[in-house]
Parts: sequence; structure tokens; C-alpha cells
Amino acid sequence: MEILLWLVPSVVVTVVAMLWVAWLGREGRGEVDREVAVRRLAEALEPGPRRRRSPAPGYAADRPARDRSTGIAVRPSRRVS
Repeated sequence: MEILLWLVPSVVVTVVAMLWVAWLGREGRGEVDREVAVRRLAEALEPGPRRRRSPAPGYAADRPARDRSTGIAVRPSRRVS
């Protein structure tokens, strides 16, 4: 058990650092004005051309038909080219 005493300083430093970082992280949250939050929500919910839409990802090739997996060897019913 005495051999584990060399871990105590590093554990204490680690715990203190974790608590310090957790406490500092609380400061940066800040509050958003209610009017600003309502305006942002209205813009996000509003349909129409002004709303920014991310383009849907496209693929150059069609996805291949998925073979069913039964767990046993089965001859394919259609010809694979």
C-alpha cells in the first residue's frame, strides 16, 4: 500500500485542475436577451427562401442493391453482372 503513496500528489493535482476548469467553464455561458432568442427562434421556424438550408448530400453513383443476409449460402436468384 505504501508504494501507491507516490500517486497521491498527481491525483490531487488532477482533481484540482478538473475542478478549476469546470469552474472557469461556467463563466463563459452568458445569457441571451429574451428578444434576441425569440427573433432567432422565429427565423429558424420560418419557412421560405430567407431560411438557410444546407444542401442534401448527393452521390455520383446509385447505391447497390443490398443482398439479404440469411446466414446460409444461397444461390442468387438474379444474375450478377
